[in-house]
Amino acid sequence: MRKAIIFIISIILPIAASAQAQINTKKVKISDFTQKITKVVLNGNDFFDITFQEEITAGWRISPYEFCTLEEFEQLKDNENYYFLMATYGQFRKETAPGLQFLTLVKGGKGADKGIGHMLEIVSLPFASAEYPSGRELVFLPAFLNIIQNHTLASMENDYNGYGGLASNNINLGKADDLEIIISEDDLSEDVTQEQLDKMKDNGIILTDEDDADQYMTDGVPGTLVSYVAIPSEPVAGSFCYKMLIDTQTHKLYYFKRH
Repeated sequence: MRKAIIFIISIILPIAASAQAQINTKKVKISDFTQKITKVVLNGNDFFDITFQEEITAGWRISPYEFCTLEEFEQLKDNENYYFLMATYGQFRKETAPGLQFLTLVKGGKGADKGIGHMLEIVSLPFASAEYPSGRELVFLPAFLNIIQNHTLASMENDYNGYGGLASNNINLGKADDLEIIISEDDLSEDVTQEQLDKMKDNGIILTDEDDADQYMTDGVPGTLVSYVAIPSEPVAGSFCYKMLIDTQTHKLYYFKRH
């Protein structure tokens, strides 16, 4: 199975949000996270907000939380007594418009008036196209929230995780030998050859359509990793996409890469 893991890294559509280094140790700065209120910011998109609220209520476990509006976020964002979890838009330097949406967890404080990019970022997870979300992100939303929570707790314990970002979870690949790997055919690069596809199958990787791949996540099938790729609807030169392997039962992140 180790050969299979190494192989899929090279052929799934590539990507990873890297943590921005802070002057002082992040571990110290976020040591109060579990005692502070996390403001969950609703963006006014009723379709997303309803599901977001439901999944937060069902699965947010590491800090007290309250829901708030964007207007309330603007009023409170410079207050160090609050953390904020919200959907944001990411635009890379060479892009002319944001290509991806991220779930971003930041700490309030000085400098917030200059923009969210000047706030202390705990984690930022790419989850959907900015312009045309596919809807698949809603299936994976419980997993994304658990990944964010797990990474936050790990960052409170170790600066390696805090500064390494979600890619620090790639160390988990060494423990994936006995896990079944499910890859949605829609997550594969158009450049993948039939020879490569045959090799994947020979290595025990299961290729399936998106609906069947998502069902593994919905059902929480044990001992299984499923692929997820966040990519802009219309990528341009300078765009990035992100590829992930996620445990369908524990929601543990095994692989995260930006390309």
